[in-house]
Amino acid sequence: MTRLLYNVALFLALPWVWGRLFVRARREPAYRERIAERFGRVPPQVSSGVIWFHTVSAGETNAAAPLIRAIAEYFPADTILVTTMTPTGSARVGILLGESVEHCYAPYDYPWAVRRFLDRTRPKALVIMETELWPNLIAETSARGAPVLLVNARLSARSYRGYRRVGGFTRRMLERIDGILCQYEDTAERFRSLGAASVEVTGSVKFDAEMPPDAFGVGDLGFGDSPVWIAGSTHAGEEAVVLDAQLELRQRLPKLRLILVPRHPARTPEVLRLAADRGLSVGLLSERARGVDVLVGDVMGTLPHLYPLARIAFVGGSLDRTGGHNPIEAAVHGLPVLMGPARFDVEEICARFAAAGCLHPVTGVDDMVEVVGGLLNDPARCAREGERAKAVVESNRGARQAVVDKLRARLARIFHQGPR
Repeated sequence: MTRLLYNVALFLALPWVWGRLFVRARREPAYRERIAERFGRVPPQVSSGVIWFHTVSAGETNAAAPLIRAIAEYFPADTILVTTMTPTGSARVGILLGESVEHCYAPYDYPWAVRRFLDRTRPKALVIMETELWPNLIAETSARGAPVLLVNARLSARSYRGYRRVGGFTRRMLERIDGILCQYEDTAERFRSLGAASVEVTGSVKFDAEMPPDAFGVGDLGFGDSPVWIAGSTHAGEEAVVLDAQLELRQRLPKLRLILVPRHPARTPEVLRLAADRGLSVGLLSERARGVDVLVGDVMGTLPHLYPLARIAFVGGSLDRTGGHNPIEAAVHGLPVLMGPARFDVEEICARFAAAGCLHPVTGVDDMVEVVGGLLNDPARCAREGERAKAVVESNRGARQAVVDKLRARLARIFHQGPR
């Protein structure tokens, strides 16, 4: 009955889904493209009988790419299909995996859209990265005999409470999942409490992330001896805080430069306006601007190559309701990290950096100015915290191989035995 109510709610929400697509397309034109794929229309070039990886967006795709390459080597006769939900995720598939995989958008969780997608792709197995739990997608895939595996799984306390409110519905969905490989034990306990049976802890593969290719060629951006800090993967509302902090910090450190990288490059004009309104000189990475107060990173895929140019990083999605983006991308380059209070999507990872004394919580401009200014005025402390950040990354490596080994063993057993 609960699933019926869920599907009724989905049907009633269809006008809202179209409206949201329209609104997002106004901000990000890429959302206007390939809309039919979101309703189960698979492009003709996509194969059938695939190993299906679902990676949602850019962060999940970055983490999944090495796993996908490893599985492709173990099963060279099989075609791998990677689906995402966002244009940024789609772009990362092209950059990181190229023609070694096939790609399209995953269908929204409407039963008819999911069935249309499955009729066409006929997956041999579905591997979901992190926690993209769509009831119809999981149920329909499982009903066709294709095992469903959840990899690098995370489940925040906040999400756990939400799933508990519909405990029976959640339990039936999790019973359809053949195996869950969790990042940490607290996540594993939450899944077990919700009714999942096959749950293991492997650690987070994000600590094993590889440096992606620098297709743009970031190189020397002409900062010289100027101190530089960076704000990565920022969202609407966060740029204003960062720019106000930059304005105040420049009163103490006149040569200070800021690299500001919005999560979605389509928001670049808005970010440029915010900087110009504050009297800050601003330029674009795509134009290789030099000598500006604020350099806006408007080129997809360059953030990992911009972090090494800075001394301190603010990681976005943490001052709004997004839940925080990945701090490892900054920490691996030896940068102390600032984040806002909304870190529920990366809470286990953040806890490790906080315990090492290299992650600073901030709530607004004053906090940001105090932390960034304090670190820049104490280079020895800044360097110590940066080394601690790198040490946290190094001490947590190794999950990727564990996940690859377990995933390979499960898939080999499944393919040997045939469909369930």
